[in-house]
Amino acid sequence: MNGKSLQRLLLALCVAMLAGCASVPMTAVEDDTRAKSFAVQPGKANIYVYRNESMGGVVAMTVSVNGRVVGRTAAKTYLLLEVDPGTYEIASLTENTSTHKLMAQAGRNHFVWQEVKMGMFSARSELKEVDEATGRAGVMECKRIQASF
Repeated sequence: MNGKSLQRLLLALCVAMLAGCASVPMTAVEDDTRAKSFAVQPGKANIYVYRNESMGGVVAMTVSVNGRVVGRTAAKTYLLLEVDPGTYEIASLTENTSTHKLMAQAGRNHFVWQEVKMGMFSARSELKEVDEATGRAGVMECKRIQASF
């Protein structure tokens, strides 16, 4: 196999990996619809962790809160965590570990975008808290997955 053929093969493998889709447990359609009303329970806060990109779709990315795994995201999915007010450390565990500290306030929705980045051997990620308008739009592009929180 010559150098050009090897490059083409590697490129095809990379494209296939980025175009695939990871399998994660989804919620019922009704739960997804209810979560997209963005209603917050009295005395609680909502944390949405969403991944509205297709890049890295073959890679399921583990999400933890305060060191406890709460689920795995795939392309175009989100987690909804209903929490008590307080400080939470959200982590995205991929080829790298990205963390974000969030101060959840009662009655509020908080949105954390799990941005997919190109890694050396697998996808990487970066967590970014975004404003409500950006977060709502991102969540609306996605389907809800089950969280173990």
